[in-house]
Amino acid sequence: MSHTAGTDDRTGDDPLDADQERRVRAVLALGGVPQSDLPDGVQQVRLRLLERTASGREAPRDVSAWAAVVASRLAMDWHRARRRQDRLGERLAALREPAHPSGEETSLLSLAVARGLDELPAAQRQVLVLRFFADLPVRAIAEELGIPEGTVKSRLHSAVRALRDRLHEDEVV
Repeated sequence: MSHTAGTDDRTGDDPLDADQERRVRAVLALGGVPQSDLPDGVQQVRLRLLERTASGREAPRDVSAWAAVVASRLAMDWHRARRRQDRLGERLAALREPAHPSGEETSLLSLAVARGLDELPAAQRQVLVLRFFADLPVRAIAEELGIPEGTVKSRLHSAVRALRDRLHEDEVV
């Protein structure tokens, strides 16, 4: 963590590096936050990291993992506050890679995955996004969320099964 210690000493610097910001944006987008609200979400994560530092608490051991978990919690909060039909189109736009316009099959898969994520209970969606999109190990997810590893594994298993069932139901896969 020596590289983060160096950046923490310089006041006014961005507390998130470019990779961490991309990860936060991805977690927010996959958690249901529309593209137009992503900059605000990233700023919220920065603010929470700065507040943590200002309060004198120890810096997170793994800033990247900590930021992803904070982003997932922000996404859960946002998701509770909005109806899914208002943001489905924006989420799909956030998932598309602008350099590679998606074909019809890819669009159908993206739509089915987005709908499947939407239908998952918030706790299942959170661990799924943290594990597979933020690439956090089960142990880190459990530590950051304050729940047992077995609970994380159980939620992951249920979420994957539900998402797989949804994709089969839509005849996408």
